[in-house]
Amino acid sequence: MEAGGENLEDKTEMERDLTTGSVFKTILYFSLPYLLSYFLQTLYGMADLFIIGQYNGVESTTAVSIGSQVMHMLTVMIVGLAMGSTVMIGRAVGAKEKKKINLAVGNTATLFLSLSVVCTLLLLAAVRPITAVMSTPAEAVDGLIHYLTICFIGIPFITAYNIISSVFRGMGDSKSPMYFIAVACVCNIVLDYIFIGLLGLGTAGAALGTTLSQTISVLVSFVVIRKRKMIPGLCRKDFRPEKRILGGILKVGVPVAIQDGFIQIAFIVITVFANRRGLNDAAAVGIVEKLIGILFLIPSSMLSTVSALSAQNIGAGKHERAKATLRYATMIAVVFGVFASVFMQFAAEGAVGLFADSEEVIRLGGQYMRGYVWDCVFAGVHFCFSGYFCAYGFSMISFIHNSISIVCARIPLAYVAAVYFTDSLVPMGIAAPAGSLLSVFVCIIAFFWMKRHPERMKF
Repeated sequence: MEAGGENLEDKTEMERDLTTGSVFKTILYFSLPYLLSYFLQTLYGMADLFIIGQYNGVESTTAVSIGSQVMHMLTVMIVGLAMGSTVMIGRAVGAKEKKKINLAVGNTATLFLSLSVVCTLLLLAAVRPITAVMSTPAEAVDGLIHYLTICFIGIPFITAYNIISSVFRGMGDSKSPMYFIAVACVCNIVLDYIFIGLLGLGTAGAALGTTLSQTISVLVSFVVIRKRKMIPGLCRKDFRPEKRILGGILKVGVPVAIQDGFIQIAFIVITVFANRRGLNDAAAVGIVEKLIGILFLIPSSMLSTVSALSAQNIGAGKHERAKATLRYATMIAVVFGVFASVFMQFAAEGAVGLFADSEEVIRLGGQYMRGYVWDCVFAGVHFCFSGYFCAYGFSMISFIHNSISIVCARIPLAYVAAVYFTDSLVPMGIAAPAGSLLSVFVCIIAFFWMKRHPERMKF
């Protein structure tokens, strides 16, 4: 039956039906390419930090770690906003509405192209204020300015990659984004060794490698999309802003983008606390943040998997299957989180030592990791719930629980730890899992509220 659009009889190469078959197998099928994509994207980000550490001193490592944290904040906000596109497209695919799929794709492109241009101009004008707000150690200021300036110029390409990925995943294709980020990852490593190692460009070289790699990845993705005709029927009128489509994208995406921004601001505030404790503490926290990025691969992939799979199933009217997706994904996230947390109690210094030669940085990094790593368990749970809420259009719940977590736990606990526990970074690390645990309680309350009010779960 048609549901407000053309009946989508034939699946394109880009689309995959996620509403049938074993829920557990479908999660694995969809999440594994997503997991590899996250791994490659994390490796992509860590390449700068690793290679700059081989050729430059602690001040350059600190500049790149702070700069990459700022860029990560911008990226996750873009990804959060793009969640609206993934959900809109996923629902349309589940309901087999071809016209709505193309309108969602076209309006997504128009919206994010405009936003990326505006953001680029504003951020370039704010490079020095951002450097000051980050309480950057004096030795790292010039390097951070160079790094951010070049990376901000590349924001349109960073945006383009993440939007292309959100469109593909909404249609059930998690493999193509993996290939595109693989191209960027390989290019970034090669260019980093050329710019940093061969040409000695330091932090500017790290930023150039990042920006050019994203550009190459986007160009490759456009060539593949055009050659394979992966979005049939997409025409110029689909790019004209349509209030209903943009409203649907923004309703889901804006709260997620704001919440992700708040989370990253909380991390940045914690980084500021560390920066004020000295160069070694700043370097240790920056390195652990990168390592945590690797451990968060599975929890993060579960969030996006739950949102994409649930959106298609909701569009197809299969609400119990959406709940089963949440249940299985949460189990996967918790099992992994417990394993990773226990393992890191024994391997923390060894992991930090991959990115630092200083014994003091390694010691401090090991302390921070032992407290922080437990966040893999609790964040994995509320990530899965957030994906489920977003699929139903209740992204405001995710915004609320993360805001409560930040205001009531993460920032105040980190501040107290930074001020009163000056000999150890373990207490500061514990602030993150404490905040996530609070989020889990709010998510459970919201989930049971949704069960008691099924009439509110229409879209």
